[in-house]
Amino acid sequence: MIGYIKGIVEEIGIDYIILENNGIGYKLNASSNTIAHMTMGEETKIHSKMIVREDDISLCGFYSKDEEEMFNLLTSVSKIGTKVGMSILSFATVDDLSRHILTSDIAALSKAPGVGKKTAQRIVLELKDKVKKISLENDIEEVVEGENIANNDEIDAAIEGLIQLGYSNTEAKEAVSFVSQAGMKVEDIIKKALEYIMKTAKKF
Repeated sequence: MIGYIKGIVEEIGIDYIILENNGIGYKLNASSNTIAHMTMGEETKIHSKMIVREDDISLCGFYSKDEEEMFNLLTSVSKIGTKVGMSILSFATVDDLSRHILTSDIAALSKAPGVGKKTAQRIVLELKDKVKKISLENDIEEVVEGENIANNDEIDAAIEGLIQLGYSNTEAKEAVSFVSQAGMKVEDIIKKALEYIMKTAKKF
């Protein structure tokens, strides 16, 4: 079993990356969130999971242990396989998915590719208790209680503002999710988000 791979990023595809280690190129299926953290030619460490099926053996890669754990949780839900699990991780960050699950936001989860209302309901039903055990960058319980996050309208406006400034949806969502606090105004969120993006620019 391969727990992680440390190597040079040799290729970045739409839904995969190739890491070179000791002359071997490892192709790993990856979410858009993981791909957003990759930079061509740089050394990186990717958490990995081997998927063995009757007709195929493949590797999935994750930029963080939290993302890998979320993938394992998602694919433990009936009728969610590797492809849909990766699509869900590309649709939203681990923090966003955790928030959707803990707040039973069926409407938000239903928007993920390959996930309808019934599947979203199963995700909430089967994972609501389990997802609390994941160690997240932000304290999700505080987010749910409304103690550590700005109003949704401010968050949406800040994300839209960053997108208009030329940043990708993934960059905007991650930055806003990381810096937003209760009581913050849109302009404050954008300012802090820009500072966050500048500090982590090498990741994108």
